[in-house]
Amino acid sequence: MPNGMLQQGDSGSDVKTLQQALTGHGFSPGAVDGTYGQGTVAAVIAFQKSEGLLPDGVAGPRTLSALGIADSDELPSAIPAVSVEVVSQMFPVTPIGNIKANLPPMLSALIENRVSDKPMVLMALSTVRAEVECFEPISEGQSRFNTSPSGHPFDLYDNRKDLGNQGQPDGAQFKGRGYVQLTGRLNYATYGPKLTPPIDLIKNPDLAGDPAIAANLLALFLADKELAIKNALLAGNMATARELVNGGTNGLDRFEDAYQRGAALIPNSLGT
Repeated sequence: MPNGMLQQGDSGSDVKTLQQALTGHGFSPGAVDGTYGQGTVAAVIAFQKSEGLLPDGVAGPRTLSALGIADSDELPSAIPAVSVEVVSQMFPVTPIGNIKANLPPMLSALIENRVSDKPMVLMALSTVRAEVECFEPISEGQSRFNTSPSGHPFDLYDNRKDLGNQGQPDGAQFKGRGYVQLTGRLNYATYGPKLTPPIDLIKNPDLAGDPAIAANLLALFLADKELAIKNALLAGNMATARELVNGGTNGLDRFEDAYQRGAALIPNSLGT
């Protein structure tokens, strides 16, 4: 398959092979004529929905692999095009030194967790811009949203069942840390074992703020929500994409600005 991807407008023997495979899986594109037209797009979308893939109508590595006509399901990586210079344009007020120091482990984490294609790279960097524009993993500060007027620090988190917290001192112990601002006992318990090597973040919550670990937590968090994020992006719903990571739309303006800047700077690598 050319570049591991076929899409509307393509034609030739590779498209015919795709059409034959779709037909063999019970998703008829209509005429098996080697032309990637609307019938093939519709069949690809139906197959993608059936397989739990992003229904974008583009036959990329994951779709071709699921059809049994590609050896690898690796998506095209955008990492080679992501430089300090590119990221500094996505982060116009951020010290370049911070980007130089923290970008390499972040890109390594995205590769390791198989979220290095353009949409997910943009999602990662835009999330960092919205959460910690300084491009350094930080710990959450006290605010009226986490600390009551007369209470101890983070007392409003202590008994948050949705965060898995079990009372004082869980609020302060499992406050937001890192690039994705990992928050709550439940998230610390869920993502610590997924790290390589696994880390007990319940016993060592401050490690969530270590630059390399924070980068891996961001990549893991995005990987878990990849399909939902990509569906939101496919629909042009940036607020939903942001909410899937943040739980709300805090920082949406920075998120959208970074995403748009990066989308124009990083070459396309479409196809699922």
